Amino acid sequence: MTSRTLLRGGCVLTLGKKTPNFATADVLIEDGRIAEVGSGVRARDAENVDASETIVMPGFVDTHRHTWRSLFRNLGDASTNGEVLDPAKLGDQLQPDDVYAATLVGLLGAVEAGITTVVDWSDLPVDPALAAAALQAHADAGARTVFVCGLGDASNAGPRMPTRDVITRMREEVGPRTTIALGLDLTSDGVGSDGDPVALSRELGLRIHVHGGSNVSGSSAIARLAERGVLGSDVTLVHAFGLDDAAARALASSGTSVSVTPSSEMAGGLGAPPIQLLIDHDIRPALGVDDERVAPGDLFAQMRETISLQHAVLFDRKLAGKAALPKLMSTRDVIRLATIDGAAAAGLHTITGSLEPGKQADVVVLRTDRPNIYPINDPIGAVVWGMDTSNVGWVFAAGRTLMRDGVLDADVERARALAMAARERVAAAGALVVRAGAGDER
Repeated sequence: MTSRTLLRGGCVLTLGKKTPNFATADVLIEDGRIAEVGSGVRARDAENVDASETIVMPGFVDTHRHTWRSLFRNLGDASTNGEVLDPAKLGDQLQPDDVYAATLVGLLGAVEAGITTVVDWSDLPVDPALAAAALQAHADAGARTVFVCGLGDASNAGPRMPTRDVITRMREEVGPRTTIALGLDLTSDGVGSDGDPVALSRELGLRIHVHGGSNVSGSSAIARLAERGVLGSDVTLVHAFGLDDAAARALASSGTSVSVTPSSEMAGGLGAPPIQLLIDHDIRPALGVDDERVAPGDLFAQMRETISLQHAVLFDRKLAGKAALPKLMSTRDVIRLATIDGAAAAGLHTITGSLEPGKQADVVVLRTDRPNIYPINDPIGAVVWGMDTSNVGWVFAAGRTLMRDGVLDADVERARALAMAARERVAAAGALVVRAGAGDER
């Protein structure tokens, strides 16, 4: 039986190359795909959703998040007893049930923020049981996801990378909206040697996500990767630290995508992402949340930080008397970073990221009738500068309703209870003091 949903009378931002934006239009979802966008669309037996006083647009694409860290949202870099919070040490304490709970509540939080695609980088110990628990949460949350199997820590006694058999089994067992990718550090050993993870990834057709960091010279490391033939259109660099013009040119010429996570990078002491340098080389950086311990879990905040950073850089140059300044980033530029450019960085641009007939129906419906946003003078400006998670009304992934009229279509109480129990167990195992409602003691 054909499934149809008709979103009627909204301001439709398709953000597509072939389909224009509409001040008022209808969107027909049929069997999980965008079937038609336009005025006066009719469909028999469709569920009708009144989208008047809303903006209908592609769901946001979060291109980098460590979802298991959702257990310690907003905790910062230190526990309440003053000890430094080491995510790697915490990861060693997690059992499969903990990973499931953390991943589920993290993904549900993303959906509630209008995010329909999450690239979930697992930097946990390489363990099929932990991966299986995370992937079950991916399936249960319902969002479109990319599960990135990050290489294990060299100090860990277990395997450093998943084997061909493990990857094959994961690909056979994942849900229809999840794909598998491989993750490695910018300076990973073994690239180009026997057991090379890059060679295995390309043989199996997996996307490669390369994790940068503040303790490495981004430019020299990227030069080495370029020499070894690692960079390419199937690669996404996460955290573009320490880049110079030569490194940016190497990324651009190879077609390598870049993901930046402004809130987490700055709050974690890694510095501001080089937005203008990337733009100068025609690289459109996709956006991500990264780590909810030190960053908000939505892309509204990431869009605002990105556009504000780029504007601040240009204004500083102007105050310094520099001439021939680049253009200020527009809201139309930055909304693409959070949607179609993000889909490209996730390797999913032919599937999602815009509302065009034939693409998967990953859609968010944003309320414009709330006092925080009306009157609407410019729809895209409203999304970028003014909206927040309170404006999210409906969320669809592959046509499936994940959020209905502001309420998640999920067992939120179960997810909450599982997350609280897991948080307490892992905190105790890691000798952390984490108390609900605890504040600074002065």
